[in-house]
Amino acid sequence: MEAIARVRHIRVTPQKARRVVNLIRGKQATEALAILKFAPQDASGPVYKLVASAVSNARVKADATNTYLDEDDLYITQAYVDEGATLKRFRPRAQGRAFRINKRTSHITVVVSTPDEEGTN
Repeated sequence: MEAIARVRHIRVTPQKARRVVNLIRGKQATEALAILKFAPQDASGPVYKLVASAVSNARVKADATNTYLDEDDLYITQAYVDEGATLKRFRPRAQGRAFRINKRTSHITVVVSTPDEEGTN
């Protein structure tokens, strides 16, 4: 059983989101949720919701196909962060100049699957 969850245009820089995603890649889904719950980074909140959504997607997919799914068997097989659109803003500076501020966004993807599904990737 494999399930995917994505969040797009999240207002977290990709560099900061990758620090959090690297903590959970390859871990068991329930263990990853515990790690994210107590991680001090601000990006851990949206990633926590994303992993919980991926687990929920796997549960719904299993119910639709009428198969048994133990949530303790789910592992995070893929987790990656792509760069989204950058919002460009300007701040006034001395002597009439302008200073550009880039407000970066991220697209985060998490794939969870059971161990028997891992070998087919």
